[in-house]
Amino acid sequence: MSDTAQTLMERAAHARREDRLEAARRDLVDAVALARAAGAREDLIAALKALGQIERDLGRHDAALVLYEEAVGLCRGAIDPLQLAHTVRHLGDIHLDAGRLEAAEPCFREALALYRGHGHAPPLELANAIRPLARLRERTGDMAEAVRLWSEARDLYMIARVEQGVAESSARLARLTGRSS
Repeated sequence: MSDTAQTLMERAAHARREDRLEAARRDLVDAVALARAAGAREDLIAALKALGQIERDLGRHDAALVLYEEAVGLCRGAIDPLQLAHTVRHLGDIHLDAGRLEAAEPCFREALALYRGHGHAPPLELANAIRPLARLRERTGDMAEAVRLWSEARDLYMIARVEQGVAESSARLARLTGRSS
């Protein structure tokens, strides 16, 4: 990544942490333009995803969708299947947030297949891919599958030592099975 693009990305991340989303957005628009002009695929993917997240934070889901779709397309031509899995999962999240369940499911299934096929996917990444599919299964009324997925996610969050993930998974399981956690 060029020094200028790197500086813009870092500045945007700092602005996001401070909840200065419009400032972060401006820096990321510039970072996307720089990466695009330089033909720097990896930099462009990173900048598109960061800008897409800011658009999501701002409630601009249609703008986020366009950015993530472009990032997914670029990831498909790259070597790193985990990068594609992470990006396509976020694309699914955008669809799920917008209530487009039919569009979300293939994204989540693809992400999960990529993580499972990798063999060395970090447990946290795998859990984070299972979680939205479990949410989707709940929304579609497939409670047995939701319970199976939440159980797997909880186990992976335990391995990764992510207490928030364990707590959420346990609470969802308790609600779905009628048992206290």
